[in-house]
Amino acid sequence: MLSSMEILILAAIQGISEFLPISSAAHFILVSKYYALSNQNLLIDISLHLGSLIAMIFYFRKDLLNFIQNKNFLIKILLGTIPIIPVGYILYKTGLINHLRSLEVVGWTSLIFGIFLYFSDKVEITKKIDSEFTNRSAIIIGLFQVLALIPGVSRSGITITSGRLLGFSRFESAKISFFLSMPTLAAASLLGIYNIYKEGSTELNFLAIIAVIFSFIFSYITIALFLNFIKKFSLNVFVIYRIILSLFILAVVYL
Repeated sequence: MLSSMEILILAAIQGISEFLPISSAAHFILVSKYYALSNQNLLIDISLHLGSLIAMIFYFRKDLLNFIQNKNFLIKILLGTIPIIPVGYILYKTGLINHLRSLEVVGWTSLIFGIFLYFSDKVEITKKIDSEFTNRSAIIIGLFQVLALIPGVSRSGITITSGRLLGFSRFESAKISFFLSMPTLAAASLLGIYNIYKEGSTELNFLAIIAVIFSFIFSYITIALFLNFIKKFSLNVFVIYRIILSLFILAVVYL
């Protein structure tokens, strides 16, 4: 059974790395390899994602209210979410995803897609999300998002990369990335709520609530700081971090 301190650590990893272009999956794998955490319950994992989802909804509540009135934008978000569903289902159902959860894969994907992020950030800003985020743009970014199923790629990183390649600013690419993650997190969270109800365990429910609260706090702070940061600065700091992290991982793997 996970302790409160272990949940705090997992919530910090989830809340920070989910929204920064550095791969939450990679950090979870690293922590599980090198830190003696107890076996992580799937319910706790889903609760952590629920905390991140609530943080996004709360932070973007005004935007979401506007989008409810603008059904075209919601349709685009759903279009962008569609590609990852069948591919993700196949990978998990066949067990292929487990073969990708290795330090070697994480090291190379973190390096390659970190460099990819660097070059995409050099693209000239030519589009605005309000007027030029089309169905085609949504589908293209959604197709790139499929790559995030590979640990180390980073869902936030690859969607921001694709947004920048299409000519959107860092800030607007990040917003598109956040909105695209909502349907997936919502589906996972609904499954988590169902499992909590099914288990009927008071202790498990308490730990799940703690996980949601901690994840919400870390996620909300990260979203606010990250969006403020990319209004003023490039993505180079995240590229450098990914390169250093990947070189360390690859050194451990090959040396």
